[in-house]
Amino acid sequence: MAVQHPDSGGRTGDTPDSGAAWRRLVVATVIGTVGGVGMWSVPVTLPAVQLEFGIARGAASIPYTLAMFGFAIGGVLLGRMVDRVGVMLPLIGGALVMGLGYLIASQSGALWSFALGQGVVVGLGTSVFFGPLMADISHWFERYRGIAVAICASGNYVAGAIWPVAIQYGIDHVGWRVTFVIIAAITVAAVVPLALFLARPPPRHGAPAASGFVRRTPPDLGISPGTLQIILCVAGVACCVAMAMPQVHIVAYCGDLGYGVTRGAEMLSLMLGFGIVSRVGSGFIADRIGGVGTLLLGSALQGVALVLYFLFNGLTSLYVISILFGLFQGGIVPSYAIIVREYFTPQEAGSRIGFVIMATILGMALGGWLSGVIFDLTGSYRAAFANGIAWNLLNVSIATWLLFRSRGARPRLAAA
Repeated sequence: MAVQHPDSGGRTGDTPDSGAAWRRLVVATVIGTVGGVGMWSVPVTLPAVQLEFGIARGAASIPYTLAMFGFAIGGVLLGRMVDRVGVMLPLIGGALVMGLGYLIASQSGALWSFALGQGVVVGLGTSVFFGPLMADISHWFERYRGIAVAICASGNYVAGAIWPVAIQYGIDHVGWRVTFVIIAAITVAAVVPLALFLARPPPRHGAPAASGFVRRTPPDLGISPGTLQIILCVAGVACCVAMAMPQVHIVAYCGDLGYGVTRGAEMLSLMLGFGIVSRVGSGFIADRIGGVGTLLLGSALQGVALVLYFLFNGLTSLYVISILFGLFQGGIVPSYAIIVREYFTPQEAGSRIGFVIMATILGMALGGWLSGVIFDLTGSYRAAFANGIAWNLLNVSIATWLLFRSRGARPRLAAA
């Protein structure tokens, strides 16, 4: 039997921005918080894995790189699936795949099997908890789409604030292998029942919002949709190569400086905890100045934080800069989802957002690996921070160009 497209008729009575939409947002954010563990377990376990397997820092970064590749590919495939069948089944499947990946990694006896489980399998499973989940939520909001997408994306950073400390505690007390088994059990037990609450299809596009609004057609930037997609993907790679340096290596960096990996885990949690504030705040900003302006603001401030990392490495300084980094960069990635909804048709939301998020994740993968290689070559992270600053300048340049293009684009009013 043919699967009904989510944008076809036969909808529920729900409307955009309704009470049902906000309740769905709460459930989606909780799911994103649980499933987001797949993004943050590798940086915390990196020192322990490197020590146990007796490998260099660059080799120890390979599982993270593979996890990001799996995350990127899974985001595109599952984004298309969400466009066709909704988000519930992909969420359940993602939780089961993640659980399997953690079990494989927990039994690994060498780097390659650890990289297969934690890298490839967990990466594929956890992808559904970010881009596809944001795409689904974007269909449920019109007037407050920016804040809704940002709150949904913040689940990933809530995960980053909670999971690193919890995982480090598990590593210290029962070891990383047992910790991974516990993570597998929690993920499946929590996500599968919660996903059932997201079975309802989204409102029909064009239905009046609960708060009232006038629908607009996507503005014309004077470039083809394919070209815009490529430009957004290049920007996504650039911003996240820069973003990966502190997020992936802050734990190891603190260990190298003599502060201890526990301090690094605390900094990562602070970084991502304050990233929650940034993501929610960026949603309010995006509802007022648009996705492109929000992207430029976040990218410019992220560059400032990277320069501070380059200049200062005292313990107190690193805590403060990590907080600033979280506050500055948290809204960057959700901005791409908002830009896609502003400049592409809603029927393409899942796949278009999936491609752009894939680019950001590939940027994280490349940045995490490059930083490890640069450290091995130079014996220091200073050159790795300089590399991040250069990539960030590319992203700022693209965002600035898009902002100038968007000033001449005016959305045409459509029939309400």
